[in-house]
Amino acid sequence: MTPGLPFRLARTSVFAVVCLGLGVAAHAFGGGTVGAPAMGAALGLSLSAAFPLSGRERTVGTILPLLGGLQVVLHLLFSLAHTASPIAAMGHLHSGLVPGLGMLVAHGWAIGLTALWLARGEAVLWGLLRRLAVRLLIMLPSVVRVPFAAPCTTEPPVFRSAVLRHVVSGRGPPMVVETT
Repeated sequence: MTPGLPFRLARTSVFAVVCLGLGVAAHAFGGGTVGAPAMGAALGLSLSAAFPLSGRERTVGTILPLLGGLQVVLHLLFSLAHTASPIAAMGHLHSGLVPGLGMLVAHGWAIGLTALWLARGEAVLWGLLRRLAVRLLIMLPSVVRVPFAAPCTTEPPVFRSAVLRHVVSGRGPPMVVETT
């Protein structure tokens, strides 16, 4: 079952907004600023990267590398678009394209937790859709009566094995064989 375009776009949009929100929040937490053009470019990049993977259920193994790669690209994009003065750039946790160890650890934790959160949301969404599909399939026969086979009005023939036809069934206790 392949989902329709509106469903895929909704899932892609949620992923892109979460990815963008994580990148902007981490950049702002580190002391940087993000302009509207950089946010627009980052949103478009996130949407275009997430859309091809929105046709099926995404697991942590799919979400984590995608989210991590996008966070690296967004970090570079926001760092290049950083419009602060050189004095304000010194207060930023990193003063260039290469982040410090603290920023790498913070990004790693944030990416890991966000990937787990998104994967859990995916599992809940797809589980709900499966339950709804089963419920609809259960309710469908009560709404539409389609006979799958003609009802049988005669008794079916009884099949007996030729070997068992000649077996004598001795009911009761076993016979005692006397030897004299």
